[in-house]
Amino acid sequence: MSGRILHGGGITAAARLFGGKPEDWLDLSTGINPNPIVLPEIPVSAWHRLPDQYLTERARKAAGDYYRSGDILPLPVPGTQSVIQLLPRLAGRVGRVAILSPTYGEYAKAFEAAGFEIDRICDLDVVGGEHSIVVVVNPNNPDGRVIGVERLRKMHDRLAARDGFLIVDEAFGDMRPEASLAPVSASMPNLVIFRSFGKFFGLAGLRLGFVIAKASLLDCFEDWLGPWAVSGPALSLAASLLTEDTTSIRARIAERRNALQEVLSGAGLTVAGGTELFALVADGQASDIYSHLGRHHILVRKFDYAADWLRFGLCPDEDADIRLAEALADFKT
Repeated sequence: MSGRILHGGGITAAARLFGGKPEDWLDLSTGINPNPIVLPEIPVSAWHRLPDQYLTERARKAAGDYYRSGDILPLPVPGTQSVIQLLPRLAGRVGRVAILSPTYGEYAKAFEAAGFEIDRICDLDVVGGEHSIVVVVNPNNPDGRVIGVERLRKMHDRLAARDGFLIVDEAFGDMRPEASLAPVSASMPNLVIFRSFGKFFGLAGLRLGFVIAKASLLDCFEDWLGPWAVSGPALSLAASLLTEDTTSIRARIAERRNALQEVLSGAGLTVAGGTELFALVADGQASDIYSHLGRHHILVRKFDYAADWLRFGLCPDEDADIRLAEALADFKT
């Protein structure tokens, strides 16, 4: 794999292509909560000083309680993308990498850049003895596939028996706590879990994530990232928000997802999958729909590997629902 991977976002580029001011566009191309929460107060010291160990410890304790990771205190990182780049160091140069696919493309890119042979697999049953690392995004992006906890535990045990690693990306896991491996991670020494902070809380620009793994692996990631990898304001926000009641956030996300489902169904589109933060549409006219919405200054996510797929993020409010519905109704087959 070479070149940059097509991701969501990119309003400025879309505006250059289809016209309009970026601020006037409706961005539905990302799987991020479109209703960011009210930010708690950040102490001036968090801005003024280098990140203090006390802030880091508070954030790790809050994350451990939130993710229910028991004795493991998750490591804060400057977005999970930052640690994806470091994964090849776990395996050295031994073995192949199996990635449950299709999924987030940066995993394959990182391993291929490091010289690893990649197998994009459609089922965990095909993992063989030649694989030293298995990557699973759970729930998956973009189709929402969920692999059960017990099946993942068995896969971990198979890999651990030959010193391999299971990497589980739970970036969209906040709404599915029952599917998370975090509560059992202490009994899985060759497991690495990535959690996103910004998607659920609607704060992607903060660039904050967490790694859950045994202490020696967390020490490795921390050393590889170097000192002060996460800003003081990010640590302060994490320590505050991860200890608050998230019931209203979850309810709003569910409400917005139901509204999106109604708009898409009303337009006659087939929802082929997704999570609580996005819907995957399969349609033979996906490319034409993408361009049509672009001319209405609505950006959705298209895929370079699946021409009939479009991913729709959540609309922020009822006015945006109407705007999307009207644009889709105006589409001529």
